[in-house]
Amino acid sequence: MSTALPMEAEVLARREESPGLFTLQLRLTDPAAQAAYAFRPGQFNMLYLYGVGEVPISIVSDPREETLIEHTIRAVGRVTRGLERLAPGDRLGLRGPFGNGWPLGDCEQRDVIVVTGGLGCAPVTGAIHYLMKRRERFGHVNIVQGVKHSADLIWREQYECWARMPDTTVLIAADEAEPLWPWHVGRVTDLFDRLHFDPAQTIVLSCGPEGMMIAVAEQLQAKGIPPERIWLSLERNMQCGIGLCGHCQFGARFVCRDGPVFRWRDVASRLKIRGL
Repeated sequence: MSTALPMEAEVLARREESPGLFTLQLRLTDPAAQAAYAFRPGQFNMLYLYGVGEVPISIVSDPREETLIEHTIRAVGRVTRGLERLAPGDRLGLRGPFGNGWPLGDCEQRDVIVVTGGLGCAPVTGAIHYLMKRRERFGHVNIVQGVKHSADLIWREQYECWARMPDTTVLIAADEAEPLWPWHVGRVTDLFDRLHFDPAQTIVLSCGPEGMMIAVAEQLQAKGIPPERIWLSLERNMQCGIGLCGHCQFGARFVCRDGPVFRWRDVASRLKIRGL
């Protein structure tokens, strides 16, 4: 299946998550293309709005779901605001999937720590769905989410559902909290002493603001988790998806082609260079 040209996709459903944040459920209109489409959690698609432009969006659905492709989108620019206006039955273009996904095969029989920050949790949401639907394959799963303000937290019911799963810990933090906020007030890294994991048998998956991910990686490495088992999803200005346009170049690598998921060991020095 070629990723050079957009395939037509139909909007099956639209769900409002919070003001300016919405989820589209898509299906390719060509049955053969839909049957051939396959992705790994952590990969992304390029969504093309006719006459407006194209934008990279993480895939949040489970890879075994064969009837739809789900994207959670924040309306922040011309293309995403156009996507926000789509309704069931509307059509758009889709290229992908692109990039490298999370190492979920390596997570089997290990403890897993998932740390997300702000509204940037979409790249790892598909991985969490994957872990929860195959819960017996993994050790203790820790899900840690941090937001700037408690009002920014989306999917509260989903976090509560995950917290009821066996051998699973869910911890949530807000830098600033409204009255009756039931979770931690402070930084997400404050919660690390409450995690359940064996450092010798743990894999970390993290996405969110880069400053937060650097702090997460450094603190969990200090707790004994090797840098090659800490994985981060980076966000850059990706415009082609195949490493040709150069907009997402990150040192000698391209985030769209060589990422967006990278080992901490491989990107630590470059993440600390301002402006790179």
